[in-house]
Amino acid sequence: QVQLVESGGGLVQAGGSLRLSCASSGRAFSTWAMGWFRQAPGKEREFVASISWSGGRTYYADSMKGRFIISRDNAKNTVYLQMNSLKPEDTAVYYCAADTVAFLRAGAASTRDTDFGSWGQGTQVTVSS
Repeated sequence: QVQLVESGGGLVQAGGSLRLSCASSGRAFSTWAMGWFRQAPGKEREFVASISWSGGRTYYADSMKGRFIISRDNAKNTVYLQMNSLKPEDTAVYYCAADTVAFLRAGAASTRDTDFGSWGQGTQVTVSS
């Protein structure tokens, strides 16, 4: 069973930065595409960013482009989300997710939450104005 554990959330002022981490116990981590999603109170879960198994392909939601950076270290079974220039509207619970059948997508990474079968428990990010 895939276990994903997020960390790094917290309270930050607008304009600040946070780095989220997601560690996995899965031995096949290096073959999975990984994604970050978020859900704000009263809103639906939304895509943030995803990364292919090799790290060679990354995808971002339009509102995160230029501010967020997704990366991975397969030697550490960890994926990261560097968040810069944070805004109050970035406040949400951030979830890490794994697509363990990403090999079906020819090396790409999905942006759809339904393609990610394993999820972490989430970490709260709060951005104050």
